[in-house]
Amino acid sequence: MHPYIALPAVAILVLRAWTNNSLTPAGIIAATITAVVHAIHPWSAFFALLVVFFLGGTAVTKVKHDIKARLTHSSTGASGGEGPRTHVQVLANSLVASVLILLHYRQLLAQEKSGKNSQNCWHYGEDLLVVGIVSNYAAVAADTFSSELGILSKSKPRLITSWKLREVPPGTNGGVTIAGFLGGLLVSSGKLYAGRQPGLLGGNAWGPKEIGLWVAAVTIWGLLGSLLDSFLGGWLQASVVDSRTGKVIEGSGGRQVPVRSPHSKKDDDHNSRRVESGLGILDNNSVNMAMAIIMSIGGMMLAGYIWHVPTQATL
Repeated sequence: MHPYIALPAVAILVLRAWTNNSLTPAGIIAATITAVVHAIHPWSAFFALLVVFFLGGTAVTKVKHDIKARLTHSSTGASGGEGPRTHVQVLANSLVASVLILLHYRQLLAQEKSGKNSQNCWHYGEDLLVVGIVSNYAAVAADTFSSELGILSKSKPRLITSWKLREVPPGTNGGVTIAGFLGGLLVSSGKLYAGRQPGLLGGNAWGPKEIGLWVAAVTIWGLLGSLLDSFLGGWLQASVVDSRTGKVIEGSGGRQVPVRSPHSKKDDDHNSRRVESGLGILDNNSVNMAMAIIMSIGGMMLAGYIWHVPTQATL
């Protein structure tokens, strides 16, 4: 991006996060670094993907926030609902894309240094790093929308890791609903519009057929990322429920919820919490990071197989 566009764009994004209390102070620092990494790339498409994810994710988090707050409890003893996101949560969703963007920028600089014309747009069937970047944001966006809209579903979630898809309380890791599925479908296809920026879909061989295949592929991949996150969360992340209210207890900043509350007296807390599902190996941030890594690398490997492009081309 041109500096005269990138600098004010990053400043506006950070200022919005500060004024809307969307991020903690450390989260704002992490988001600023992430935005700068996206903005220094010559193509504006990657910064657009980040902006759409941040603004869309912030907006959907606040949809009926008062209702969401009543559906779950917080591990801190306050009401449920998502608070300001931390630096760990920011990086869990964007670090993979940031690394791939830096690798792609390095490739463009190497092309210029060797005397080749640096690509100003993406040619169909080439450049697996671009696939990985878009795969990351399609997956994390679909997961965010699925979670934030699915919890508002009038029907109870079904645990995706149970053989009988048993009903679980709203907010349970691995719990899925039709509303959440449709929310993920909407945003994973909507992310493509952000990709119609300088740099993407402007190179050789991009006809109507190729664009249609790309849209369908990224939409499906985003949904698969959301489902993978549900499976990982249902298996590896413990969902702790307050036995007295039947509500899920959410960990502050995406951290693991202790089965024994540090905010209650021993007698009152006795047997008041139970594990609804999951092994408790990972917390929510680790699950999100694992999903982003798998879907980004998996997207590049699948595209490389279909397009006959060796994965070594990413280095």
